[in-house]
Amino acid sequence: MEEVARPWWLWPLTLLSLIAFAGNSVLCRMALEGGAIDWASFSMIRMSSGALTLVLVFGMMRGQGRVWRHGSWRSASWLTAYAVTFSYAYLSLGAGTGALILFGTVQLTMIGYGVLRGERPGVLEWSGFLIAGGGLVYLVLPGVTAPDLMGAILMSGAGLGWGAYSLLGRGSTHAAWDTMGNLLRTSLLFLPVLLLALPTAHFSAYGILLALESGILATGMGYMVWYAVLPHLTATRAGILQLSVPLLAVLGGGLLLGERLGWRILVASAAILGGVAIALLARSDSSPGSSRGRK
Repeated sequence: MEEVARPWWLWPLTLLSLIAFAGNSVLCRMALEGGAIDWASFSMIRMSSGALTLVLVFGMMRGQGRVWRHGSWRSASWLTAYAVTFSYAYLSLGAGTGALILFGTVQLTMIGYGVLRGERPGVLEWSGFLIAGGGLVYLVLPGVTAPDLMGAILMSGAGLGWGAYSLLGRGSTHAAWDTMGNLLRTSLLFLPVLLLALPTAHFSAYGILLALESGILATGMGYMVWYAVLPHLTATRAGILQLSVPLLAVLGGGLLLGERLGWRILVASAAILGGVAIALLARSDSSPGSSRGRK
């Protein structure tokens, strides 16, 4: 099938959203591993500040009445499931183990859905996926021990939640408004979780600052950009692209947390980015227009 022309801004914005996702992982690790804030408070501040940012930027321009007309409780439910399990799982999982489980589940969710709905990745695209996946395994496995069972289950739930949320976002035609509505609903859905976790709540000014950075920049603006590019990507490509997020998170950890970047990371970088490039250049991918609306 002939490749559908995509807008010039698609790939720069896609890269920006992937950097935002990696930023969430780095900021979460900085906050939780250092004990600056508890997982529930971090998640609540992250989601609510992201929602408030979009309300202030877009809601004021056209009136608050439109805020609740976009997004859905269905998308917000998946986003809440992701937020809860993502933060809590990192209390018992190492960063490498968590990234492997999270994005492995995302791939299974998005690519499996695409295949079930009629997308047929070609040989080059499957090859790119395997190369990128192999690079990801090489990146995280050397320091991985047997993961905590409950942590692994929770992180798998986070991958399922994010994959489902991304699939629902492929039908979005109002990225900013849909993201705003989803984050507002997620903040409400998260309140019972916050109340249950209240006995163990603790936070510092530094922890709150990290949560706000995660919410305003990486979540609010990052999710809006992701929702803007999703309608132009097939489920397969959207899934493969996210394989680069763990690599970006490791690079961010090296720059911000002083983690050493060695030859292993350089080799994995070549495999992951090379595999993603092969998958994106494969012309056997079905066009977004052929599968849009088939949810």
